[in-house]
Amino acid sequence: MATTPLLRDADDKMKKALETLLREFAAIRSGRATPALLEGVKVESYGTQMPLKQLASIANPDPKLLVVQPWDVNLLSAIEKAIVAAELGVLPVADKRVLRVPIPPLSAERREEFVKVAHKLAEASRVAVRNIRHAAREGIEKLFKDKAIAEDDKFHAFEQLEKLTHQAIGQVDTLLKTKESEIRAV
Repeated sequence: MATTPLLRDADDKMKKALETLLREFAAIRSGRATPALLEGVKVESYGTQMPLKQLASIANPDPKLLVVQPWDVNLLSAIEKAIVAAELGVLPVADKRVLRVPIPPLSAERREEFVKVAHKLAEASRVAVRNIRHAAREGIEKLFKDKAIAEDDKFHAFEQLEKLTHQAIGQVDTLLKTKESEIRAV
C-alpha cells in the first residue's frame, strides 16, 4: 500500500514526541533524587559551555542525595556555580573531590507549580502529535488527488492514522498521570 511509508513516518515522529516528553518529565523535580535532574546543567569548562554529564559522573546513593564526581577536580567550583545558576532549588556542598547535592523536600506550593509545568509539557506533546497527524492526513490526501491510491485505501489509512494518534495521546496522558502522582507523593 502506498500509504504505509506515510503511516510509518507518522508513527516514528509520534514516538519521538513521546521520548522528548519523557526527557522533559525527567528534568522536572519530584521528591526523589534522580541524575536526570542535573542533565540540563551547562558548565563553563575550558572556555566553552559543556553539559555536566560530559564532565562528571552523577550518582544517587540514596533517594535524597545526588553525588557529582568531576573527572577533573579543577572543575569542582565551576560545576558548583553552574548547579546553583540552574535554579533547580538545590544547593550543592563541595567535599574535597565530589559535590554532594541534597534534595530538599518540596513544599505543597512548589509541587503544584511542578504539576502545572508537567501539564504544559504534556499539552505541548499532544499538540505535536496532532500536528504530525495533520501532516500525514495532508500526505494521504495528496496521494489520493494524484490517483496513487484508491478512495478505500485513503479511508483505511485515515483509520490507521487515527488509531496511532489516539494511542500516542493515550500514552501522553498515562505519562502525565504517572509524573503527577510522582510529584505529589510526599
